[in-house]
Amino acid sequence: MFENSLIAVVIFALVIGAAVFAQEGAGSDQPAKQPEVKSETPSPAPELPSVDEIVNKANLMAYYQGADGKAKVKMTITDKKGQARLREFVILRKDIKDGGDQNYYVYFQKPADVRKMVFMVHKHTDPATDDDRWLYLPGLDLVKRIAAGDKRTSFVGSDFLYEDVSGRSLAEDAHELTKTTDELFVIKNVPKAPESVEFSYYDVSIDRATFIPMKMEYYDRKGRLYQIIETEKIETIQDFPTVVKSVVLDLNTGSKTEMEFSDVQYDINLGDIFTERYLRRPPKEARR
Repeated sequence: MFENSLIAVVIFALVIGAAVFAQEGAGSDQPAKQPEVKSETPSPAPELPSVDEIVNKANLMAYYQGADGKAKVKMTITDKKGQARLREFVILRKDIKDGGDQNYYVYFQKPADVRKMVFMVHKHTDPATDDDRWLYLPGLDLVKRIAAGDKRTSFVGSDFLYEDVSGRSLAEDAHELTKTTDELFVIKNVPKAPESVEFSYYDVSIDRATFIPMKMEYYDRKGRLYQIIETEKIETIQDFPTVVKSVVLDLNTGSKTEMEFSDVQYDINLGDIFTERYLRRPPKEARR
């Protein structure tokens, strides 16, 4: 409304001014003066965030929504012949510090051969400290510590890795912004300790509006693409943009693993349940 009024005033002033100039010029041989037109300097393009800002925001969006959280997960593992296996579990997460250390608890409900199995992580963001990981096998009544060197092995027979559950530490890679589009930032990530991983680098495509990682592409030591992880569906839950469906494709084996998240909740005030005691006695939050 204000803008329309302002435009009307400007037009009115120009019309009146033109009439006055015409009247003054009618009795004179001097040509009427033309109004001076000033050129406007275009406003500069908004400054892009730094690489560190981009990867930090993406990490927060992927792993630190709310102070804690809970979700039910349906995992479908399909081999190259089309044969599918199902896993259903509940995942609980609690932040020790926003953007810092975290605890994860994964309780398997289906199928029968993995029911009551528990995977627990104490995630440490200090690069000098390895994450602590435990796996409880109810059939053997055995608690197994997962060595740091095994973090990039298959998570319960899927195409996801143990490390994917809690996320890879940002300090383990060097980050470079290689491409910017209207919708995405593309970050190249090169491991600082290449001997400790199976990839040479991976690219992450990050949504510019939400900073949610939309696609991850892993390249082997010969520079060949061998694995793709994609975000397929996002929903806003408790004001948090949330990935509710993702898929990983193994281009070498032809297998894929889909994960669908439901009953997602944030800020549920989880107690001190991330201890070895609860590996054999799952808390009620995991059993519901």
